[in-house]
Parts: sequence; C-alpha cells; structure tokens
Amino acid sequence: MDFNKTSVFNVQELRQELMLMMINEVVEALEFKGYNATNQLVGYLTSGDLKYITSFNDSRKKISKYDRGEILMAIINAYLGK
Repeated sequence: MDFNKTSVFNVQELRQELMLMMINEVVEALEFKGYNATNQLVGYLTSGDLKYITSFNDSRKKISKYDRGEILMAIINAYLGK
C-alpha cells in the first residue's frame, strides 16, 4: 500500500451503492411476501404511493429515505455500468 498517495472518496458513488443495497433488501422482502418485486417497485416509483412496498423488514421505511428520482438514477446507472 502506498501511503504517499491520496485516496479519492466519492460521496455520490457511496450513496448510489447504499441505494442499490437498499433496493436489493426491498426486493428480497417483496419476493419473500409473494409479490412481483418489479411490478411493485414500478408502481411505487411512478406513483410515490408507499402502499406498493411491503412494511416487512422495514422496507417502506428504508425506501422512503431516498428520493424516487435518485432511486431511478441509481438503477439506471447500475444498468449502464456507471
């Protein structure tokens, strides 16, 4: 390890990673409860209605911490490999 180099910390990348981790947790909770996770996420992201997200494992609380536009950007960036 070279201690003479400065590491760059990118807050935006970290926030995106945290959102993707949260989305995975919400997807797992939705699937565990028997829902089609894709349909439920699309319903929430397009309408803003938290009723599309199960309260199981605090999924509603987790997803509501982030702006829906930010979540969409994180999903699209992950899809595009950014």
